[in-house]
Amino acid sequence: MVRRLGIAVLFWWMTPFALAQTQFVLVKSSLSYHMSHPIHHVDGTSTEAKGKGTCGGAKCDFLIAGPVNSFRSGDSNRDLHMIEAVRGAKYPMVLVRTTLPNPIPADGTIYADLEVQFAGQDVHYRHVAFQKTTSGKQIEITGTVPATCSDFKIDPPSFLTVAIKNEIPVSVSMTWQQR
Repeated sequence: MVRRLGIAVLFWWMTPFALAQTQFVLVKSSLSYHMSHPIHHVDGTSTEAKGKGTCGGAKCDFLIAGPVNSFRSGDSNRDLHMIEAVRGAKYPMVLVRTTLPNPIPADGTIYADLEVQFAGQDVHYRHVAFQKTTSGKQIEITGTVPATCSDFKIDPPSFLTVAIKNEIPVSVSMTWQQR
């Protein structure tokens, strides 16, 4: 009887630890889109994304958000036109959600299904490859999201009556800190 009571007390005491969640915060980010036109190529970069992650049970949920107007290409007129083309006044944030298994897979290539909200559209990308490197409590994630203008129903901007290519891949570099 005493032994059963001791085991019950042990399980009761351990329950908060078993239910504890691991938290992550995005401490550094660089998101860069690449636009290609027969005459020139443009990269626009934002370092203003914020993010959080929570791991508990069998999964880890991550949310990343970045303001559309934070992307800089080196040409303020082009940046303003980009905001107009992607309906940035009406949809000012890019949101990305993903769920990974808990524990998060080991360093190397990991695959994520992404839900991206951008320009008033919700787009799902399946099995996107990212590279994961761990150093202490920090996790570095790099990869490329294979976005296109047509995915988000964006009319491709044109220059000299020639539209940009449909592909606008987004390079991702993020550093996450475990709390």
